Amino acid sequence: MHKSFFIETYGCQMNVADSELVTGLLTSHGYVPAERMESADAIFVNTCAIREHAEEKVHSRLGVFHKIKRERPNVLIGVLGCMAQNLKNDLLENKPYVDVILGPDSYRDLPEILSRGNAQKHIVDTKLSRFEVYDDLFPSRNEGINAWISIMRGCDKFCTFCIVPFTRGRERSRRVESIVREARKAITDGFVEITLLGQNVNSYHAEDQSFPDLLAAVAEIPGLRRLRYTSPHPQDITMELIEVMGAYDTICNSIHFPLQSGSDRILKRMNRSYTRDHFLKMADVLRTRLPGIGISTDIIVGFPGESENDFQDTLSVMESIQFDSAYTFKYSPRPYTKAAEYDDQIPEALKSERLDQLIALQKKHTLERNQAHVGSIEKVLVEKESKRSPDQWAGRTDSNKWVIFNKEETRIRDIIDVKIIGATGVTLHGQVV
Repeated sequence: MHKSFFIETYGCQMNVADSELVTGLLTSHGYVPAERMESADAIFVNTCAIREHAEEKVHSRLGVFHKIKRERPNVLIGVLGCMAQNLKNDLLENKPYVDVILGPDSYRDLPEILSRGNAQKHIVDTKLSRFEVYDDLFPSRNEGINAWISIMRGCDKFCTFCIVPFTRGRERSRRVESIVREARKAITDGFVEITLLGQNVNSYHAEDQSFPDLLAAVAEIPGLRRLRYTSPHPQDITMELIEVMGAYDTICNSIHFPLQSGSDRILKRMNRSYTRDHFLKMADVLRTRLPGIGISTDIIVGFPGESENDFQDTLSVMESIQFDSAYTFKYSPRPYTKAAEYDDQIPEALKSERLDQLIALQKKHTLERNQAHVGSIEKVLVEKESKRSPDQWAGRTDSNKWVIFNKEETRIRDIIDVKIIGATGVTLHGQVV
């Protein structure tokens, strides 16, 4: 009998990609994914330490795993990823039923660990590598439309709010040929869209090749319908990158452009290495050089020391750019980060009040930008059935907007012309042309 394993994943898309990598690694060694956690020989949780809420969820799930362990003592329980890196001492002291604690650079050990079963208790490996990029390992993906491909690991930016350099290590990049090979395989397996994934993708550098070189190499793969990437750092966006985006029809006309704050004083405190003026000018260049581009962003409110004027600076940048969408967060102190040590933390009530204002403004901008598309004809990739009706599809435009429309003579993976006839909140409504 082949041993079976089950993986639960929490956190960002990077963690999802890592779980696919682990699945590919284990299946290549003869292990079988279990349909149900309760029947698996090994249960792994792939964790996130970026936000406190994600950690709380994992602690809750570990309580469920403990019950399974009491009923089936031979089941192996493992914690993988960022939280393993960050909280290994807490896990060892307070959750002795956890057998395996592996950081994100130690996944190659898993086949051997599974072969040993419970012969050795408390296997811990959270060493961070300057070289591990899993270049020769390919993930195992479920069927789908979009394949996320990790092009690099770690980060060298050391933003004062971010724990990633401490949980994922320093920045290192995969070779172009390895990424292209994985992308070709994904297309052969039926995926039509590729998203290149990294903490700061435009910091990518391997064998004298930069991110624009990689983007062009992937864009030229036969059979690829659409290519996206996330996330770039505003300081490292170059004219060469913008030119490559404009040169290939397969590269989607959208970008995630993380602001974090509109205040120069707070940006400096965050160690973001760009100014408000640089950000505004680059947004203008993107909109001018790539007409119709969709721009999304990340914004943190309540960073230590954020005054009312700092917060108003953020709102004014939002008014100037009018992002198509935004991921908004209250600042959450993370261990090891410089910002957690600042003594001018913002009260939770004020953070919540500012977040509510920010969300309300972004909803207004999203609706206005969506309404501007009414009457236009958009190319939409059919991705899934609409949650609202079995008679409708949901798909995305080139600029990354969701559109709902009647199925008619269309299938999943088709790219079709859809006339936009309405906009509600974050969703467009259309008719097949």
